[in-house]
Amino acid sequence: MLPDDGYSGALLARIWNPDVGGPSPAAVRADGVYDVSEDHATVADLCEQPDPAAALASARGRRVGSLEELLAGSVARPESESVLRFLAPVDLQPVKAAGVTFAVSMVERLIEERARGNPEAAEAIRAELGGVLGDDLRSLEPGSQKAAEVKRLLVARGEWSQYLEVGIGPDAEIFTKALPLSSVGPGSRAGVLRESRWNNPEPEVGLVVSSAGGVVGATLANDINLRDYEGRSALLLPKAKDNNASCVLGPFVRLFDAGFGLDDVRSSTVRLEVTGPEGYELAGESDLVEISRDPADLVSQLIGDSHQYPDGVLLLLGTMFAPVSDRDVAGGGFTHRTGDVVRISAPGLGTLAHEIAHSQDCAPWTFGVRALLANLARRGLQG
Repeated sequence: MLPDDGYSGALLARIWNPDVGGPSPAAVRADGVYDVSEDHATVADLCEQPDPAAALASARGRRVGSLEELLAGSVARPESESVLRFLAPVDLQPVKAAGVTFAVSMVERLIEERARGNPEAAEAIRAELGGVLGDDLRSLEPGSQKAAEVKRLLVARGEWSQYLEVGIGPDAEIFTKALPLSSVGPGSRAGVLRESRWNNPEPEVGLVVSSAGGVVGATLANDINLRDYEGRSALLLPKAKDNNASCVLGPFVRLFDAGFGLDDVRSSTVRLEVTGPEGYELAGESDLVEISRDPADLVSQLIGDSHQYPDGVLLLLGTMFAPVSDRDVAGGGFTHRTGDVVRISAPGLGTLAHEIAHSQDCAPWTFGVRALLANLARRGLQG
């Protein structure tokens, strides 16, 4: 789970602590995991501090167990209230996601649109679009004069698309991925709809943003996507993206300090590994140096005069990796099977691992904001 430099960073986790009957922010330290809820009742509260990394380091805390013990609880019975385990490392922050932020993912969205949700049609469309678009889109700065000229030429050819609009146009696509407290964490069972026949993981970095718009940390994420639903209609994006257990976050938030910051995120390589129950293996990488929109620009389009987030917000930056290799039938591309184990890793952020199940079979989301407020009141804490 740990980053390459181990415990040297400011690692903020969120745990279910059965001793207090509820969730707590936690510091992950070399000698164990510490519940710091007496100083900071919520992750959102800690992330609003002037220096969150320093606040985590100085927080009083009670050791609840080792990293290995919490991970074992996360994998064994993730829905049990009697088991000490990791949760998704944010709480009151809504999870937003930026789409079509890499040229490669933009082309894959065009394929979904043309294929109308049919994976067997994807390969022929991919070859056709490659001939039309070439590789020039990788070097385009979204919203630039050159991008506007490319748009004019593609419109004249009848090739323009809503995905090209958000891929190279001035306005980013930013949508709601998950509501506060609905995400799942490391070791969990994460969900795809039982009805979906074409879906994939989306390994991403998420930026933790304070209510003032400052980026205070980063985490890993799986923005699970149903390609058949979105391909049928872009208006089905909520159905493709926001289902029970379809947003996985963790294992920790690495808070920014002198040793790790936004420039380290910009140079990160996110690695994906999928191991299937039948022995299938998939691996790929997403290099953030190839992102079309700078993370700071995406944050500026997320929060500001036109939109506020009083409890802060988590922004997923998108991915360049879309699995296209055939799994079941020739030309069918990749889709998940239940029992798949997904591992998403980056050197500075650690490894987020989880299993795939149907959303309908994952533990239902029952602990919401009212439950959190009631729990904190019983514990004498104020978020």
